[in-house]
Amino acid sequence: MRVRDWQDILEDVTESSADPDGWRAVAGDRARGLGEDLYLGHPSVGVYQLKTYAKNPFEVKGAGARVARRVDEDLDPLFPGRDDDAGRFAVRQGVEDEEEAETKARRLEEVLKVHAEAPTSPDDLFEDVMDVVDSPAFGPVEYDSHGRPEELDELSETFEEAEELLNSELDELIEEDDVGKGFQ
Repeated sequence: MRVRDWQDILEDVTESSADPDGWRAVAGDRARGLGEDLYLGHPSVGVYQLKTYAKNPFEVKGAGARVARRVDEDLDPLFPGRDDDAGRFAVRQGVEDEEEAETKARRLEEVLKVHAEAPTSPDDLFEDVMDVVDSPAFGPVEYDSHGRPEELDELSETFEEAEELLNSELDELIEEDDVGKGFQ
């Protein structure tokens, strides 16, 4: 297992050739200390674990690693399914230039008009919007902004070695930045 910057992990996700809507995620507060935990999983790509924290309101830092080569029958139940009452997440890439931004904006406007006029589900709208913005990864997420979903604890126990290594790495980043001391 190779620990890398969290942005490098997201780059792996965006550059994978996996079906974009096959991704699933579980996220919440770290079990101890400052920051958040996130597991991203895709059946054909595997599972990535990320630990991040906000250095300040404009900068997020963190570390991550690929912890499994595939989502097997033991890991699958720990990630939300399409039909679960879960939230949604997406990884997005910036646009290349102004022309591409304008084209996507027009397409997005058309999609919103169609969905406003036709009886469609929120999931259909979400998928159509992700298609317009060319999101390389999106899907259901089990997320708790004020705690930890049960599945997050189970994933942390499953990948205990990675958990310890990434906690250590994140704690070093936090200490280097003096984030634990607050803003003055």
